[in-house]
Order: sequence, then C-alpha cells, then structure tokens
Amino acid sequence: MSLLGIHLTLLIGPTVAVPAPPLLTEALQRVEVTHSDEGRSGFQITFQAGRGGSLGLADYPLLSSPLLRPFNRVILIVTFNATPRVLMDGIITHQQLDPGSEPGAAILTVTGEDVSLMLGLEEKSVEHPAQNEAMIAAKIILSYARYGLIPEVIPPAAVDLALPIERVPVQQGTDLAYLEAMAARFAYVFYITPGPAPFTNVAYWGPPKRLGLPQRALSVNMSADTNVAALNFQNNALTASLVEAEVQDRRTNQRVPVKTFASTRVPLASQPAWLTHRANLRRTQFRAAGLSITEAFARAQGMTDANSDVVTAEGELDALRYGDILRARGLVGLRGAGYSYNGTYYVKRVTHTISRGSYTQRFTLARDGLGALLPVVRP
Repeated sequence: MSLLGIHLTLLIGPTVAVPAPPLLTEALQRVEVTHSDEGRSGFQITFQAGRGGSLGLADYPLLSSPLLRPFNRVILIVTFNATPRVLMDGIITHQQLDPGSEPGAAILTVTGEDVSLMLGLEEKSVEHPAQNEAMIAAKIILSYARYGLIPEVIPPAAVDLALPIERVPVQQGTDLAYLEAMAARFAYVFYITPGPAPFTNVAYWGPPKRLGLPQRALSVNMSADTNVAALNFQNNALTASLVEAEVQDRRTNQRVPVKTFASTRVPLASQPAWLTHRANLRRTQFRAAGLSITEAFARAQGMTDANSDVVTAEGELDALRYGDILRARGLVGLRGAGYSYNGTYYVKRVTHTISRGSYTQRFTLARDGLGALLPVVRP
C-alpha cells in the first residue's frame, strides 16, 4: 500500500513470512499497530472480503487462503522516503468475519500480537540455581532464537546471586510471565521491539529507556511547523510516593530499616514531583519476607521509581507532517506547549493507524514533573 510518500509492505506466511500476494494487498483496507512499554504489542489488519468470481462460489477467497490462518507470522514494514522501518513482527491469533448486509460489503479482520506471544504459551516448573534475575532473563530470551530474538538485558544496580545453599529461584508459569514478574521487582520492563531488520527482534529487559537521542520533536501551536493534531496534559500529584519500612534480613535475622529518598531514574523535568512535593508525598509500606537487605532495598527503590511519573500527555500525530514513525519506549521532545509542559518526555504507548491516504499515530507520553530541563529540543 502506498500513500503520499509512505509505502506499507506486508510479509506473511506459516513459517517464513514472504511478500503478500495481490489477493491480500488489493483487499487490504486498514492496519492498526499498538506498541506499549507495558504488556505485549499488537496489530489488527482489516481486509475487504468479497466473494466475486468462480473462487468465491464455495467460500470467501481470503478465508480459503492459508496465509491468514492463526499462528502465521506477520511482518509490517513502513517506508518513509526510501527508508524502511519494521513496524511489527507478530503472530496471528484471531479472525473475525463480518459478512455485511450487501454484496461486496464483507469485512475480514485478523488480530495478533508480537512474537512475545510465543513465550507465553507453555507453563513450566523450572529451577534456576546459582543465577540472578539478569542471568535468568538472558537465558530465557536466548532459548527463543528461532524468532530472531536479540537479548538486551540490563542488570539491576543491586544484584543478589542466589546461592544454592540458601535458595533456588523456581519458575512456576510461562517464560513471559516469569520475565515480567522479575522485571516488576525492580520497576523494570520487558518487551520485544521489531527490527532493526526484518525477521529480527530486540528483547529488552531493563529499566525504561530515558537516555539517548530524542526522536524528532512533537510541535503544537507552531503554525506551519505544527504536526500534532490534538494534545492534552494531566498532572497527578498523588502518583509519586516514597517507601518506608522495616525488613528482617534472611541472612542475619536482624531487622533493618528500608527507606527511599528519591527516584533513581534519569530526570526529564526541571521540577520533579519527588523533589517539589516532598513534604506531601505518599509513604508506602514495603512488605516482603525471605529477602536479604540488598534485595529489599532494590525492590523498595523499584517501587519508588515505578511511581515517579506524575505528568502524562495524550495526543494524535499526523505521520505525514511528522515525516517519521514515533517509537514507543524511547524519548521525544515536545515544543509549543509552554515552559511547564515543553521539554523531553518518555513515550509509553503509540498506536499507528494506516489506511489509504491516511496515517495517524496516537501517543501517550510521561515524565516526572513540570518544567523543561533544556531551553530547546531536537527539531
């Protein structure tokens, strides 16, 4: 599908995804892809499912095609100005047919999720002796190399190696659920990002990415430079919290106070809430048993980090005016909204909607407070 300088390529197949035949590309009506730093990414593709000609006497030709069956692999590539970008690498999980009330009005919709779906199909009981969370995460990811997974594992600041004479980490559940549970202990995230090349995916286990070069700026109220069609902000001061508790160290049996004082995430605002509203921040009790003091401090800090983002922004972007894909799980600059809300944000979620003649991106941004750190952002 081509539209005003943007080209969409669909690869699909049961084992190896290949370019879609004309039967599918000519019937393609709409594509929606959602990326989020929480949970799996997903896609939905809508086709016009007519029954004209001899091929439609027995059934809808698209339903008869083996390419749209569940558990086939789908790769979507968007090309901006001759530069391809992998938008989705996923697995079909669901079909929906709407026959319509008039001839030629039938709609077939296929829905799927990214390849992390394959990590969540089999429940297991597995021991991981003498390994910490980062080592276990890397081992699990590498076991799915057939899906082109490239592990990117960031160890926590405080790592406690599980000595076999003290304890053995035991996995009860799917690989995906275990990876997400381990990540949640440190306010980390686990997700799979398609690309950088087709048939490859980066499996990231670590803290939300708040370092690096921001993406092209989102511009609002800037006349000809405006590329954001709608935007609204929310500042929830009750989100931020600190942790105060007392735990019993499993090694010494001594009760030790555990307290956090600030978020350890890289600040994106000049007035972070944990600093400006310090006297009124919620104090959360930390409750856990069987931990060493190192583990307890790491998990308490993770709770503080997870609740540090008090400002969120939601809006819609015209991809044609923006000239690129806005990627979730990274940084982006925002300008034209005034000092309080200008600056750099973390992109939590992006939903891409593509149809003939239209490409919009709905997004959710987040950061830790008001005020820009720098007077300008990357254009």
